[in-house]
Amino acid sequence: MDKKRGFSTIAIHGGQKPDPSTGAIMTPVYMTSTYVQESPGVFKENYDYSRSANPTRTALEKNLALLEGGEHGICFSSGCATIDAVLHMLKAGDHVILSDDVYGGTYRIFDRIFRQLGVEFTTVNLCDEDAFKDAFRAETKLVWLETPTNPLLKVIDIEMASSLAKTHGALLAVDNTFATPYLQNPLSLGADIVSHSCTKYLGGHSDLVGGALIVNDRQLAESLHYIQNAVGAVPSPFDCFMLLRSTKTLPVRMEQHCQNAMAIAQFLDSHPKVKEVMYPGLEKSPYHTVAKKQMKDFGGMVSFVIDGGLKEATRFLESVEIFSLAESLGGVESLIEHPAIMTHATIPKDQREALGITDGFIRLSVGIEDCSDLIDDLTQALDRV
Repeated sequence: MDKKRGFSTIAIHGGQKPDPSTGAIMTPVYMTSTYVQESPGVFKENYDYSRSANPTRTALEKNLALLEGGEHGICFSSGCATIDAVLHMLKAGDHVILSDDVYGGTYRIFDRIFRQLGVEFTTVNLCDEDAFKDAFRAETKLVWLETPTNPLLKVIDIEMASSLAKTHGALLAVDNTFATPYLQNPLSLGADIVSHSCTKYLGGHSDLVGGALIVNDRQLAESLHYIQNAVGAVPSPFDCFMLLRSTKTLPVRMEQHCQNAMAIAQFLDSHPKVKEVMYPGLEKSPYHTVAKKQMKDFGGMVSFVIDGGLKEATRFLESVEIFSLAESLGGVESLIEHPAIMTHATIPKDQREALGITDGFIRLSVGIEDCSDLIDDLTQALDRV
């Protein structure tokens, strides 16, 4: 598929051809663990064992690479597995700069798994360029960031981050889960690695778990493919099929997510029981200018701080009817959660609160329901606080 074609065309056709044996328009689910060899070590393309390669996964990896404007896609069984794979390229004594309000599961991998293996890391507000510069060491091999961040929705300047990383000989990895390839393409802004939790917007229907890495450099791709195969955290053929189904509708879903999120952010920003709203689409947001520069639109995530503390937040969370109280995000249905207790509980309390993730902090994953119904739901829940 020609990369110059439009995004929606690539989403539907990229990496996929009708099945040559039947003409089936959807890539089949190749439910096989192994492949017959013509002679010892002689097999078709790269297919000798399904942990190493599977035709359904190959189609998905090509599709996601094309959507990100990249050369190589490597798929995994979860978003966390993508982080694990990247960190497996490091060795004891290497240092990583990590953005300071990443997803709690990301922080857990760095803090509880790789720290004990000798990989060091420093958390920094990567929107502060001076603090960013000061965090580099001679041993720094990687910068890992999210933008927008989870859950504070800070928008980090990817071109600035790329420039600093390259100056210090470090790789730049960008978790693009919140923005998706439809809204933001980090490789075109200088990133070396793009990571996705496919569980979220790429899957979009809260029915699968998966992850992906996209890169341009062939040597880097070979290293990550080796880790993918050696460690074995690969997605099932059926999950790959489900993701291929889902990326076809990514553009239309993201348009509605963004439209609804903007309306809800504006509603919350004017509500007397809301102290603060975090959404880069609001012109008052300190991240609005950077977001406009590197994103097509502002995404479907909205965070805010309710007036009060845990008691008020809990009452509000228990009162919603259309929003579902659940972890995860990016599905067609609207979700609501309390980061301090749920997704970011593994981050030490003092560190969470220093960032602003307090007991009154609430995160919304705005779905694609009728926006008026979502606002009515938030209104009635806030009225009960």
